[in-house]
Amino acid sequence: MSDGADVDREWWKEAVVYQVYPRSFNDSDGDGNGDIPGIVEKVDYLDELGVDVVWLNPVYESPLADNGYDIADYQSIHPEFGTMDDWERLLEELHDRDMRLIMDLVVNHTSDEHEWFERSRTGNERYADYYHWKEGEPDDDVQPNNWNSFFGGSAWSYDDERGEYYLHLFDEKQPDLNWRNAAVREDVYEMMNWWLDRGIDGFRMDVINLISKTEGLPDGDPGDEVTGAGHFVDGPRLDEYVTELYERTLEGRDVMTVGEMIGGISADEAAEYVGEDGLSMIIHFEHVHVDVGPGGKWDVVDLDLAELKTVVTDWQETLAEEGWNCLYLSNHDQPRAVSRFGDDGEYRRESAKMLATFLFTLQGTPFVFQGQEIGMTNADWDRQEIRDVEAENFVESCLESDEYDDYEDVRPLVEARSRDNGRTPMQWSADENAGFSEGDPWIKVNENYDSVNVETARADTESVWHFYRELIDLREDRDIFVYGDYELLLPDHPEVFAYRRTLGDEELLVVCNFFEGEPELDLAAFADDRDADLLVGNYDVEDACLAESIQLRPYEARVYELA
Repeated sequence: MSDGADVDREWWKEAVVYQVYPRSFNDSDGDGNGDIPGIVEKVDYLDELGVDVVWLNPVYESPLADNGYDIADYQSIHPEFGTMDDWERLLEELHDRDMRLIMDLVVNHTSDEHEWFERSRTGNERYADYYHWKEGEPDDDVQPNNWNSFFGGSAWSYDDERGEYYLHLFDEKQPDLNWRNAAVREDVYEMMNWWLDRGIDGFRMDVINLISKTEGLPDGDPGDEVTGAGHFVDGPRLDEYVTELYERTLEGRDVMTVGEMIGGISADEAAEYVGEDGLSMIIHFEHVHVDVGPGGKWDVVDLDLAELKTVVTDWQETLAEEGWNCLYLSNHDQPRAVSRFGDDGEYRRESAKMLATFLFTLQGTPFVFQGQEIGMTNADWDRQEIRDVEAENFVESCLESDEYDDYEDVRPLVEARSRDNGRTPMQWSADENAGFSEGDPWIKVNENYDSVNVETARADTESVWHFYRELIDLREDRDIFVYGDYELLLPDHPEVFAYRRTLGDEELLVVCNFFEGEPELDLAAFADDRDADLLVGNYDVEDACLAESIQLRPYEARVYELA
């Protein structure tokens, strides 16, 4: 990197993270499921793309009720994904290329097939309180409290063997651990240290802000988006638990920690958990709720650009000094960004590049989800093709109500929001099954793989893939992309998100047109009579210098350097 102003350097601040969803990345043995040897086959591809860190979604032993987020054994690999020797090979191959590996850590809950839960349900003295149990009768209409699951319905299920209800904030096969029990925490820390000692470079911590629940588990406010959230989102002992986790596992290690915090955490609240004695950064959801209506996730509304500006600016400014931002637009739990915030039809390529420009020119660490670098899109979903347990529960709930007559009425919401959109197989080529597998894929391949695939993109120098390579190179070469200060420009413009980045004497102007209109902008005032040259853009521009007035084309993005 170039020498810039005095900055607080960390390798994870300067990194580009690539998220691999193993089951859908690359299948090496033809069983229709992606696996670790398949990832090893593509390590050179990741190296050529230019990424620095691989975030590996769960590959632990699991019944896969929620695609691996229901862990049955933290210290073994599910046979579908390979063996521990395969995992060791992956770590070695990445490290040999100066890339790092962070593992997905799920410690709010386990699988109901985990040894801890199996012992807990029998009343084993050591494990009796490893989970949240409440007395009750199986035929009672009255649950232990009114809390709901994030996947719909009650957060309680009855266990015949123990004769009590257990808490699960997600699927019934994902019972919540009782973090009030110090023995639970000790076992979690021991497991984390086991992985760190094997040489991994950190963790992405799934729903880490749910681990603390209000003592006694009282009824929640039915007005919450998820009833009970006031008692399990950012609970009363969360700060204590995060601090203890840091001291027992992370302190003194040069690692990257990314905490997923759901439920509307604010930038001010996040600042309490990131920094010198906490997490490197957190995954928040405010910016991906700007197209979510008051009814929650399945209430689809148009992108509110004004709200996006407000949210992004708040996080950029709040964490500028004492924290760090995790920058993402797509992941395994979100629809494809180009379908959601861009245009996956006529302007797929242009809008994918615009969103990439936006992602890479904010202060923070960019996260690229597999396929994002070629502009992969949402898919069409017949009901029998759905694999996402959350989407299936939503469909069943809709069809049991009087609001919907059949699946076709629900289909638009599923196709806009289902997590399956981000989990379709990686599109490597125009070969059968997109080159992902020689067998029948576990989930459908998007029909557009014949035109949207890695092989085609790499052969086209104007492709989304090559644009990502250009942005990754710029970020690696120029400190200002990583550490530069952020200033919002044109806050009231209805179509354009514009901002300034400054670091010492360097300055960039970034303009992103989020719609298909062609707005005219007067940016000369922001240049202060200095020369402004186009550094990168997603359209050809005849005059690379900044004129007094410019007209942006649909989904156009430009980054000007001031001198």
